[in-house]
Amino acid sequence: MNAVPRELSYSQAIQEAMALAMEADERVILMGEDIGVYGGAFQVTGDLIERFGPDRVMDTPISELGGAGVAVGAAVTGLRPIFEFQFSDFAALAMEQIVNQAAKMRYMLGGAVSVPVVMRFPAGSGTGAAAQHSQSIEAWLGHVPGLKVIQPATPYDVKGMLLAAVADPDPVMIFEHKLLYKMKGPVPEGYYTVPLNKAEVRREGCDVTIVATSIMVHKALEAAEKLAEEGISVEVVDLRSIRPIDRETVIASVKKTSRLICVYEGVKTLGIGAEISAMIAESEAFDYLDAPIVRLGGSETPIPYNPELEKAAVPQMPDILAAARDLVRGVR
Repeated sequence: MNAVPRELSYSQAIQEAMALAMEADERVILMGEDIGVYGGAFQVTGDLIERFGPDRVMDTPISELGGAGVAVGAAVTGLRPIFEFQFSDFAALAMEQIVNQAAKMRYMLGGAVSVPVVMRFPAGSGTGAAAQHSQSIEAWLGHVPGLKVIQPATPYDVKGMLLAAVADPDPVMIFEHKLLYKMKGPVPEGYYTVPLNKAEVRREGCDVTIVATSIMVHKALEAAEKLAEEGISVEVVDLRSIRPIDRETVIASVKKTSRLICVYEGVKTLGIGAEISAMIAESEAFDYLDAPIVRLGGSETPIPYNPELEKAAVPQMPDILAAARDLVRGVR
């Protein structure tokens, strides 16, 4: 009789990864606002301060620029810090350290130093936190050479990718959608890693490819189930990493299905879908397209506070359904 796979929530998987990293390497430290006694704004850090003490689980002052700067400095001097922003929006206050220091230091010093810092960003809408606490800004940082930017969509991936990020010699930015924190899934015990540069085909299909990120992966899979009942076969590609992008997996899928929909929560203009679309247009996959590429991204507006307007501002499962039907049936 097969054992039932162990399940953890997304947030539990993150906490387990951090604990494993700290047990394996005393250079790993945690930093961030209220991550100590309080356990983090979303309770992800939990009781790690009790397990590892305040010297390794450190509350920082309410200064994102200062905290990020200390984390970058600690990484340069040999530690492996994991720095948590309370909300991804607050990265705007720390862009000097992220973009001008962490991302560029190895290059500017001729490879003489590395900056093995991990920064965690609770991101996305759906919690009623309004315009300054609900943005999806991963495309901002994805524009910066020297950074690696990932968006794990499952508990399994977030544990493995976080452990891979801690071991990586370069700065890694992890965007964690807030609505995923309570989502459960199978997570093996012990240490394992997931590559930081590989997409994952979550569902195979032949009529249309949906390339999705983060929470949109689950909405795409839900839409694919319904579309299958209508005879439309959808291939869902979880991008997982937006810098670097796994060109090979995406191109192979588009060549297979001849249609592409990009679904992401960030604002549509200049977002991840624009990069994927350009990548396909510049590749051999372009000749395989039977229809224009469709981008489903966030509206050209800050995230509203009103729950119904908040839903309307980002793609939802019915939007994916409608786009796929139109694309496959030749309406677009």
